Amino acid sequence: MTFFQAALIGIMSCTAASTIACLGTTVGNYTLNRPLVASLIVGIILGDVQGCILVGIPMQIMWIALVTPGGTVASDLRAVSYIGIPLAYVGAKAAGWDFGGADAQGLAGTISAMTGVIGITLFYGTAMMNLIWQHIGWAQLDKGNMEIVGKVDCLFPLVSHFVLSFLPCTLLCYYGSGAVQELFSVLNTDMWYVKALLTVGSVLPAVGIAILLKSVISKPTDLIFFVFGFACAKSMGLTLLAATAVGAVFALINYQLMMMKAGGVATASASDDDDEEDI
Repeated sequence: MTFFQAALIGIMSCTAASTIACLGTTVGNYTLNRPLVASLIVGIILGDVQGCILVGIPMQIMWIALVTPGGTVASDLRAVSYIGIPLAYVGAKAAGWDFGGADAQGLAGTISAMTGVIGITLFYGTAMMNLIWQHIGWAQLDKGNMEIVGKVDCLFPLVSHFVLSFLPCTLLCYYGSGAVQELFSVLNTDMWYVKALLTVGSVLPAVGIAILLKSVISKPTDLIFFVFGFACAKSMGLTLLAATAVGAVFALINYQLMMMKAGGVATASASDDDDEEDI
């Protein structure tokens, strides 16, 4: 990886983490920071879109149900996407693995967990640095300097993201990619500890699916729909887009049935009210 490529990834990390540059968290944290979207961007920068997306898929599954209620962060997706994906891609490429194979997917899961936890330091470090700007702003407001408001809201936070997002991401991608590439080019991947590390990484996406199911399932019978969907996708050999289309059709049918049921209840209630009035 060249320094220019690492710098471009660092710029994307800084941009996606900044609510100012991305017009809010919807575009930034919940779109550009997501591994599946970031893998497309990283793939364009590194010149291998397909390989980066294949590496980013298990990372996306791991953190598919990740939300940040009240600013509480279990893992920093900025680090997962813009540090984890490049390092996992370089490592899998150096080892000669198929990007869609079990070894590469396990490596992606392992690096995703490590970079996500490390990235929490960057997240809270940025928040703490922004608090410094807030104190400076209050002090200047007490002196009657109203121009400080725009600087504290827009300019100073960009400095925080540059220091704690752009610089770490750029340096880790540039120097880390060389280290990872050298390591996996000489590492004996048949050793038991390497196999154990990759196996654990392969299991981690299941944790993401479990968290998602826990969030959306309200009663045990809801699992029937998920089992049916996975069974259809596997037995029919459906692609992701085809499975999405089939799921959308079933969702539409379920919605229409619920609306018909709700309409029938409303009609019956209105009829009962009319009968009572007649009596």
